[in-house]
Amino acid sequence: MVGGGPAGLALALGLAGDGHEVVVLEQSPRFDRSFRGESLSPDGVWLLDRLGVLDTVVERGALVVERLEIAENGRVVMSADFADYPYAQRYPMEIPQPTLLAALAEAGAAYPGFDLRQGAKVTALTEEDGDVTGVRYRGADGEERELRARLVVGADGRYSKTRELSGLAYDKQPLERDVVWLRMPRPDGWQRACYRIRLQGSRHGLFIPTYPDDIRIGFNIPKGGLKELRKGGIEQLHRRIDEIAPELSQGLRESVTGWSGTTVLDIFTVATPEWSRPGLTLMGDAAHTLTPILGQGVNHALIDGHTLAGLLDRPLRATGRRGSELIRTATLRFQHQREEAVRISRGLQMRQERAFTYDNQLAVAGRSALYRIMNRSRYLQKRVLCSAYFQLQPELAR
Repeated sequence: MVGGGPAGLALALGLAGDGHEVVVLEQSPRFDRSFRGESLSPDGVWLLDRLGVLDTVVERGALVVERLEIAENGRVVMSADFADYPYAQRYPMEIPQPTLLAALAEAGAAYPGFDLRQGAKVTALTEEDGDVTGVRYRGADGEERELRARLVVGADGRYSKTRELSGLAYDKQPLERDVVWLRMPRPDGWQRACYRIRLQGSRHGLFIPTYPDDIRIGFNIPKGGLKELRKGGIEQLHRRIDEIAPELSQGLRESVTGWSGTTVLDIFTVATPEWSRPGLTLMGDAAHTLTPILGQGVNHALIDGHTLAGLLDRPLRATGRRGSELIRTATLRFQHQREEAVRISRGLQMRQERAFTYDNQLAVAGRSALYRIMNRSRYLQKRVLCSAYFQLQPELAR
């Protein structure tokens, strides 16, 4: 596995638990990276339970989210209570990514076939007769090494090096906006367990509760617009958030005093028509990069890893050419099983992306009307939110 994020570690844990030997090459020497995805849908929480790490994650610190609220020009136009959904795991969770990754890595380390190598940078693929046979990488000690494998899995994220090296065609679509992320203490009076989306014309902000008692804020700027924003100094950033969440004004100025407390996410999607070739497959953001809307990236990464592990168990037990053929069939079946769910999430995200950037007065009015209709119709609300949060779990009878 190239990449020790949620996708790579979930796959490695599953395969090691089935008795296979796996090596995870992770470029970063540590898990404590800032401004990474922390949102897990109820399906993602359910899957962590099946992987046997949910209790560990909760003990170390996670925040349960109970509600979703969308406000337009300061007035709530839609709210949803996750308690209303009949599933075993019905609440999203916010889990610091270092906590999640450490729990997956520790669970994997309990099996003798699990080998995590951090600080390892992949530099090339090795091939024989058109089949990928392994990788070359630079270890944490700076030494160049070669690693042979029956299957190389690119799980190295939205800027995937494996995708570039693979020669697989892909379509990268930049969106018209970037997102500035920052973090601040949760203000008094704000419910701790609520996702908030604030809209004002073509501007929007995401306000995500974050363990232990902070909020992460993401607000849109035009694509490549950071330089223009920074011309006005940090006060320009403060004013942008004042427009959509004025009650944060004082706390924001006390906690975010410079640009070092922010990061910018370049928003784009990647669609890879073919996720695999003989000896190699992509998964997670490497195969299908999504946007931050509704926090889908980590969930699809975990589900990809869990799904692929189940498909590879028997093929990896076969040897020789027959084994290679079965592995190839498994990677094709993996894409077939997963791409429809990814397509649904991408479609939902793109519709929301367009709606969030309306600047025409008539379009904005229509957007507000739609959210109000959804607020009054439990059927419509359930249909939309279930496509984002409840694709995996069986619904419980009531």
